[in-house]
Amino acid sequence: MWEATIEAHRRAVRDATLDTTATLVAEHGLASVTMSQIAEETGIGRATLYKYFSDVDAILIAWHERQVTAHLEQLVKVRDQVRVPGERLEAVLEAYALMSHGHHDTELAALLHRGEHVARVQRKLTAFIRHLLVEAAAAGDVRDDVPPEELAHYCLHSLTAASGLSSRAAIHRLVMITMTGLRRPD
Repeated sequence: MWEATIEAHRRAVRDATLDTTATLVAEHGLASVTMSQIAEETGIGRATLYKYFSDVDAILIAWHERQVTAHLEQLVKVRDQVRVPGERLEAVLEAYALMSHGHHDTELAALLHRGEHVARVQRKLTAFIRHLLVEAAAAGDVRDDVPPEELAHYCLHSLTAASGLSSRAAIHRLVMITMTGLRRPD
């Protein structure tokens, strides 16, 4: 009981720190946020904050990892809602493109999109898409003349263009073009 309470408290402090930091960075910019400001806004002491995180960058990386994990969980839910392999792949690609929409190159993105945590997530995401492609190819829904690993990279890289698109309709068209590239050649 006591361990569960302590662990719940630690999770609550961690989550509050992540949320507060993200809000402060959005409001004031990356360069102006300090550990003292985060501690004050979160309502915890600076010494306690330093027990959890070494600096602002470490907090933001942890926040990003939490966001990315939630996105992967969302993609799994989308996958599990569709039974037909080709339609499942398309639904996941559309969800991924929608998640990518609006993520522009910023100072914060430059900080967060480097390092081992991003490489690890990219490997998981590529494997996830590769598995969907293997299923869809076995069902005859997509081509099987190109290795699934290459097709997974094709999908993920082509859909990064969604970040700069202006509408949901444009994102849908991008997914349709990507799916066309996955279809079996006549």
